[in-house]
Amino acid sequence: MSKVSAALVKDLRERTGLGMMECKKALIASSGDIDAAIEELRKSSGMKAAKKASRTAAEGIILMEITADQGTLVEVNTETDFAAKDESFREFAHSILRNAHELKTSDISVVLDSNINSSREQLVQKIGENITPRRVVSVTAPVIDGYIHGNDKIGVLVCLSRGSREVARDIAMHVAALKPEFVNIDEVPETRIDEEKDIIQKQSENEGKPAEVIEKIVEGKITSFYKDYVLNEQTFCNPEFYEGQVGTMIEELSGRLGEKIYIKKFSRIEVGACLLY
Repeated sequence: MSKVSAALVKDLRERTGLGMMECKKALIASSGDIDAAIEELRKSSGMKAAKKASRTAAEGIILMEITADQGTLVEVNTETDFAAKDESFREFAHSILRNAHELKTSDISVVLDSNINSSREQLVQKIGENITPRRVVSVTAPVIDGYIHGNDKIGVLVCLSRGSREVARDIAMHVAALKPEFVNIDEVPETRIDEEKDIIQKQSENEGKPAEVIEKIVEGKITSFYKDYVLNEQTFCNPEFYEGQVGTMIEELSGRLGEKIYIKKFSRIEVGACLLY
């Protein structure tokens, strides 16, 4: 493949932060496969990571509702941030949230009954932009709370086995800021670790490191990987509240309560982002 589109090069540049020619060469070598190009660039350039997925061009808002042991997040998109601030648009988004919360569903198609679809069509005509109810997350747990970032672009729900909603809310704020993907190390797929190890090894080999040193480098960087992507291994984001890892904080709270507390799961969605976890 001797040519790649300018749009594909631009996408790769945005996801990697590398130069145009470097991205173009990688795409040609990978026959236009952007994921393969990213993997090779990580091996050859020492790049730590790329954005995990392309983003939609959508604007919009995320809303949250929590009652007792249930929490719901919805994302509703429109074409511009200006329209996302329109009061009629926000009222429409709240109607989707109420319906999703009542139905206790994470299936957006179930939420969109005939009344909501009719309201959507009327609103599209009124504001002159396409409107898309994109996704919904509904979870239940003994203790649940969440956080919506001030710009309504990021929403997080955190489920605990027991404890207080305040703790769940503090952890949700941490998740919003640090973007973990897993609760515990044992949730990380082996294939993901093998991929990271391969990339780290290739980077080290390209830097001329000896084999005995590479083994230690791989071990150290995998530990760093866990600190980047595993919630319980991350340093809590607010040192004024707690200095240490999230997992250690939960263990200490368990000791004071006299009962084991653990994070059952979390959900984080961001407007326009493809990744949901």
